[in-house]
Amino acid sequence: MKNSNLVIGIVLLVLIVDQTIKVWVKTHMLYGEMIPIFGWDRALIHFVENEGMAFGQRFNIPHGKLILSLFRILAATFLVFFIRSLLRSPEIAKGLVISFALILAGALGNIIDSTFYGLLFSASYSHGLPAEFLPPGGGYSSFLHGKVVDMLYFPLFEIQLPSWIPRLGGRPMLFFGPVFNLADVAISWGVVQILFFHRSFFQQASPAEGQLQKEEEE
Repeated sequence: MKNSNLVIGIVLLVLIVDQTIKVWVKTHMLYGEMIPIFGWDRALIHFVENEGMAFGQRFNIPHGKLILSLFRILAATFLVFFIRSLLRSPEIAKGLVISFALILAGALGNIIDSTFYGLLFSASYSHGLPAEFLPPGGGYSSFLHGKVVDMLYFPLFEIQLPSWIPRLGGRPMLFFGPVFNLADVAISWGVVQILFFHRSFFQQASPAEGQLQKEEEE
């Protein structure tokens, strides 16, 4: 399979699965509702939304939501051009292509939420009925101000932090606490693969750097 087709296939697959899950959760669950996966209380579908970054982190500055949405779009655009240039190299490792395709797919998945969900859905609440798709009165927010839907929650175990740890000592700590989505998984998986298996790609000197080094040696 050509690398370009591989990238397109991975991006489409992740986007379809990610958005299907998000739309189902948004339109079938109340905010904060939890559903055990296979009856296990340590693996849950837990519907929450966040206005910030991956794993529920926030961007607490004025107009932070708008800035973050625009930053995501710019970063994804840069990544598209980067992958495009990467595909021109006949010797590029397929694993590296897959890694960047996963990162791009995850970024686009969350961009769709933050860009369009505020226009497409009514607000989600912990009571009443689930959110409605294309509500008659319009969505809960404006363009670029949508919330990212998260639903994967794995509170595996809780530990008591030692008292000698500054500020946090003596407090209980939940592992793993964040609620995330498939797009976050794709981004994290892609980054981990690059860090563990493809670090040499970034350590290679560019042609200009190699020529400069050669001239200095002469």
